[in-house]
Amino acid sequence: MFALVDCNNFYASCERLFRPDLNNKPIVVLSNNDGCVIARSNEAKKFGIPMGAVAFKYKPIFKQHNIHVFSSNYPLYADMSERVMNILQQYTPDIEIYSIDESFLKFDGFEKHFNIREHCLEMKDCVGKWTSIPISIGVAPTKALSKVANRVAKKFPTQTKGVHIIDSEEKRIKALKWLAIEDVWGIGRKYAKKLRALNVNTGYDFTQLHPDWVKKNMSIVGMRLQRDLSGLQTLALDEEVKDKKNIATTRSFASDLMKFDDIRERVSTFAVECAKKLRKQGSYCGYVIVFVSTNRHKQDAQQYSKSTVITLPYASNINNDLNTYAILGLKRIFKEGYKYKRAGVIVGNITPMTSQQLTIFGNEGYKMQPLMSAIDKMNTKYHKDVIKMATQNPNRTWIMRQQKLSPNYTTRLKDIISVK
Repeated sequence: MFALVDCNNFYASCERLFRPDLNNKPIVVLSNNDGCVIARSNEAKKFGIPMGAVAFKYKPIFKQHNIHVFSSNYPLYADMSERVMNILQQYTPDIEIYSIDESFLKFDGFEKHFNIREHCLEMKDCVGKWTSIPISIGVAPTKALSKVANRVAKKFPTQTKGVHIIDSEEKRIKALKWLAIEDVWGIGRKYAKKLRALNVNTGYDFTQLHPDWVKKNMSIVGMRLQRDLSGLQTLALDEEVKDKKNIATTRSFASDLMKFDDIRERVSTFAVECAKKLRKQGSYCGYVIVFVSTNRHKQDAQQYSKSTVITLPYASNINNDLNTYAILGLKRIFKEGYKYKRAGVIVGNITPMTSQQLTIFGNEGYKMQPLMSAIDKMNTKYHKDVIKMATQNPNRTWIMRQQKLSPNYTTRLKDIISVK
């Protein structure tokens, strides 16, 4: 059996840990630079605040309903996530940390010695007592079905006590008929729209499609997902139900920027960050996308948005390469006279480092790998980018706008709570 453990409203729950006065109070957490809502407590959801809501537009609603607003406190969230995952590892040796607030667990052979439901309830209680983070647990014979079971547990907490197990064909069919096709793990908007057009409206409808059609139209990934949802164990731990994704680093600026050099500094930093992410997962990219845009929420300002794609002459994950082509792309799309609010770098055509195609001329990136490795180690050791590209301007420190940032209770000595 597989279990998916999901922390409920994780960011909002973290903000409540050291603020018991916020229990049962509406809370929202904002994205980088306090731009959009990225987390909501259940109390805030009742007021109709959608995910991604633009903060300044909803400011009157926040005030009207006395909704507590917080800036993203990533050090706190990361530390609490690690604490939760460490507890989960005490209940099974097989665990895949899927995201900051989700983990897949495998209970291989546990049914011979444990009551799985009691085991999960004990795990849920332990996480609650030791961290005060509420969790929901979905258990099923396959990884994809455990996602479905978790959704049921979260939707009906009173009936399930936060733990739902799909352990029969009847429960599997009932859950899939309840689950909308858009909410199936790995489907996404694009495929959901296509499937809706074919009158495939639920997860169960998807399992009834002919496997050949699924393989032809949704690739082998879709076929594996269909088998998993049908109860045939296909996906193992560390296998994701999604196509290879692009890697992106994008940010909104704390204030509008008009000078090319200022935006170039940001784009250079984004390109280097993408290169670091590629190296971390052992990959190269084949193209770079650069985009800039003005603030679309300022109706009285001139609007401009543009992107460009640059195909690399050879696959790379070297800072110098991605930085050079990202700046080249910025030169193509930058226009004077506009107030830019956002920019980003996206890399795609991702391939493993083990299958790089060399060229006759140039392409000496592989010789730079030891240097890149040394830079990554130095920057990791000192917890900041002590080694930068010249275009990143080492004398400039970019700080996110976090006007409603809570203390780092667990990671900064001066923020530790004193009990009187």
